[in-house]
Order: sequence, then C-alpha cells, then structure tokens
Amino acid sequence: MNSPAVPPYDVLRQRAHALWEALPPEILDLAERFDAAGHEFALVGGPVRDAFLGRSSSDLDFATSARPDETERVLRTWTRATWDVGRDFGTIGGRRDDLIVEITTFRADEYDGETRKPVVAFGDSLDGDLARRDFTINAMAVRLPSKEFVDLHGGLEDLAGGLLRTPIEADMSFADDPLRMMRAARFASQLEFEIEPGTFAAMSRLADRISIVSAERVRDELCKLMLGASPRAGLGALVDAGLAEQVLPELPALKLEVDEHHHHKDVYEHTLTVVEQAIDLETGPDGPVPGPDLTLRLAALLHDIGKPPTRRLEPGGGVSFHHHEVVGAKMTRKRMKALRFDKDTIRAVSHLVELHLRFHGYADARWSDSAVRRYVTDAGDQLERLHRLTRADVTTRNRRKADRLSFAYDDLEARIAELREKEEIDSIRPDLDGNQIMEALGIGPGREIGMAYKHLLELRMEHGPLGEERALEELRTWWATQQN
Repeated sequence: MNSPAVPPYDVLRQRAHALWEALPPEILDLAERFDAAGHEFALVGGPVRDAFLGRSSSDLDFATSARPDETERVLRTWTRATWDVGRDFGTIGGRRDDLIVEITTFRADEYDGETRKPVVAFGDSLDGDLARRDFTINAMAVRLPSKEFVDLHGGLEDLAGGLLRTPIEADMSFADDPLRMMRAARFASQLEFEIEPGTFAAMSRLADRISIVSAERVRDELCKLMLGASPRAGLGALVDAGLAEQVLPELPALKLEVDEHHHHKDVYEHTLTVVEQAIDLETGPDGPVPGPDLTLRLAALLHDIGKPPTRRLEPGGGVSFHHHEVVGAKMTRKRMKALRFDKDTIRAVSHLVELHLRFHGYADARWSDSAVRRYVTDAGDQLERLHRLTRADVTTRNRRKADRLSFAYDDLEARIAELREKEEIDSIRPDLDGNQIMEALGIGPGREIGMAYKHLLELRMEHGPLGEERALEELRTWWATQQN
C-alpha cells in the first residue's frame, strides 16, 4: 500500500532521469575531479530518497572510495571553503556558493556490542557502504559522473510502497546500532510509512538495547518524530514495539485498564487524539502558533501522564484523577530533564501540563473579570498554546457536550479580547512601581516594599486598573494596618 505522500513506483522511475539531469554542473565538476583522481564518487542516502519524493535539499551527502586526506586534497581543488570536523568518521565538508557538500569515505564499521559508537573502519566499495545504512530507502545511490542509479536492496520499491525495511537482517542492523529503531518510528511519522513486519519484530526483540543510546540522541529522534506529519504512527510504533517502555515509559502507562462500567475513556487513545487535534490547531507562519510546534505537541503528548499515579476507584464504581495536572507537571519536568531537553522547553511544556485543566468549570459558571485576568497572567507567554491545548483536550463523542465546551472557550477568548481593549492584560503590573511605593511610604528597599507591591498587584487583578490616586489611597490604608 502506497504512503499518501509517495507516487507509484513507475512514476518514481520516471523521475529518475530528470533527477540526474538536474544535478548542478558544479556537482558534476566535483565528481569528475574525483574520477580523474581514480576515486569512486556517489550521491547517497537522504538526498537521493528526498529527490524521488520531490523534495529539494541544499545539503548533499556523497560517499567515496577516497580516504579523508585524499578527499580533502580533491575538494580543495573545487573550493577553498572546507571543514574537517568529521574527519575521525571519514567526513570532509565543503561549500561552493550556495552548494554545501559532505563527502564520507566508504564505511565498513563494526560495533562493540556495549555502546552504539562504531569502531570506525573504512570500506572499499559502494555496495558495502550501502549495506550498512539504516533502511533500504536510505540505501540508494547515484554513481557520478556516470549517473548510474544503484539500488541493491529494493529501496525504490520500498519507497513506492511506503515501507521501512533494513537492507541487511534487521536483528543484526539494530544490534549494531539500536538508534535505528528510534529512526524507524521517526520515519513512520515523517514519511507516514509502515514498518515491515520482520523489521518491526526485530525492534520488539531488541527494544531493551536502546538503553545503550545516549539520552540526547533519543531526544533528538523523539523530537523529529513529534514534528513529523503523523506523530500518532511513530508513537504507536514506539509503544507497540516496547521501545517507549525504555525511553518514555509514561506513554504506555496511559494504557489504563478500562473499568467495567466504562466510567473513564482510554487515556492512551485519548492522548494520541489530543496530539492530532493540537496539530490541527497550529497556525501558518504568520499566526500565533506556527506549525510544526514542538512545545504544543509535547504538551499534548504529556498532558495526562499524571493520571495513572492519581487514579482512584470511587464508591459506586467511578474513577477519579484528582490533581493529575499537578502530578503530571512534575513528571513532565523529570522525564524531560532525563532526556536532556533545554530548560526553556521544559518550563514551557510542564507549565502547559499544569494549566491544561484550568478552564474546566468555565462552561458551568462564567468567570469574573478577575478570574480571566488570573488565567491570562498564569498562562503568560504560553497563552496561545494553552488555548490550543485546552481545545484539543476535548475528545468526547457527545456532540452536545463538545459544542458546549467549544462555545464556552469561544466566550473566554472573547472575554480576554474585550479586556485587552480596556487594559493591559498580557503583562499586568500594579499601578505603582517600587520607587513610587518607597516614596509614598517614606521607606527604603526591604521586605515591606515587596509586600506592598504584592498587595497592589492583587488589587489590580481583582479590580482592574485603579489609577495612581486610588492606588496611593489603597497603599496608605494597607500600610496603616501593617503598623498595628
């Protein structure tokens, strides 16, 4: 079955000739220089795959029989802008105008079985180099300058069929480099491809091998998965193969046993639906939440992870998850720290998880202006994402209930817009600053100024802008009570 993003096989074949003919003359010039020096030279991997998919790439990856020193010598005849930060792995890079190339010596690596770091060994053939790549769709190449298409493992057929399969026996491939299992789930999301059954079975058998991969590499693959076209497919692969138990155990933990009276929904399926609905609410590049938005998607993924530890069976057979948003925010921070996310992303995602239930109750009792101000203030710079997360969290099949919640949130957003027109609601401050407070009270910096500032901020939240005169009156009244 074809992936919705991939044309049929015969269409892909027809693209091939045009693809090779469209290679920039500068690339053919580079290839001819390697050929003249007696070295094999080929375009490999992702750029070949993406070209068949109709996607352009400014970064071009090449493989060669030349050793790094030889590669650098030839490359310097083509451009002076070169770099060798990947020399230990056989890679030399260069730039000529807008073209960026990375050229890697054919590889024949071996792995020690304890880490995923290869014992770098250079190979002598393109065939051997392609065999060590992760999936057949990434194991295609074009020999240059002859423009001969090389596809020894059926990559083009798998590309047309929307299939992820390893070029060598899957158990060996994943044992060598367990990160490839995460990449399988990532490509399932990015390309909307299916994982070939034998390849998936190997993932399941070797899932615990992912433990030797660094947290940073796992995080990077997870982020790419979440930013893909179909995160549900990738997340499902992680869970079903047992990989999520190793890298994101909070996700499979959402597969709570549904009680016999069905008093609560399937939290795992609900979560995947919330992720999809949050994606649907992302905006274009000029909107408030341009997609793909990693923070929103991670918040949608993690928003209910506090439910399993807070699940309680109530009298009468009901189920409750009291304070799961607070517990979930703590769990989110812990997991994201373990995956080495940056502090800003951890703060934003955990904050959204903590606030995702704040709206509940608005549909039953319209908030005061004070409550609306607090909602906006507490959300801070995550307000637009919170709007989308809250709306996405509605997955009920009860149309009347869904409409009621949607209309209620429409009303809340309208209330926020109205208050914005009347006052500065997005960055609420007291009517008096610290210097004015000290001048009015005739005292210097100290704990009392902080207390006064907090008191005026509370009044501002409750009543809106007071104006300087009233704020001074309120300040003096409050100060008098502090002297008693």
